[in-house]
Amino acid sequence: QVQLVESGGGLVQAGGSLRLSCAASGRTFSRYVMGWFRQAPGKEREFVAAISWSGGTTYYADSVKGRFTVSRDRAKNTVYLQMNNLKPEDTAVYYCAAGTTAWDKSSQYDYWGQGTQVTVSS
Repeated sequence: QVQLVESGGGLVQAGGSLRLSCAASGRTFSRYVMGWFRQAPGKEREFVAAISWSGGTTYYADSVKGRFTVSRDRAKNTVYLQMNNLKPEDTAVYYCAAGTTAWDKSSQYDYWGQGTQVTVSS
C-alpha cells in the first residue's frame, strides 16, 4: 500500500512558477513509476508527466514540454513537479499517482493522492 500527499499548489500569475511535491509513504515506493495528472473543471483528467522508478526516464505531455520538469528524491520518498512559465490553461487540480507498470494513462496507476489546486491568473 502506498499513500500519496500532494502539496505546493496555489494562485500564481501567468508566467510565474510553482513547485508541487508529492510525499509517499509505504513500502517499495522506489519501485513505482510516478505520474502527475491534472483535471480542470468540466474536463477529463489528463496526463502531465511521468518518471521511472530510477528517475532516469521522464515523459511529458506536449502541452507542458519545455515548461514542466518532473523529478524524484528516492531518499525522501518524494516526487516533484516544477512548473515554469505557467499559463491560465494550466489551471486545474493536480494529482500524483503511483503504479508499478504505469506510464501515461490514468488507468495504469494504482494509487492516487487527494490533489492540489493550481490556479493561474491572466
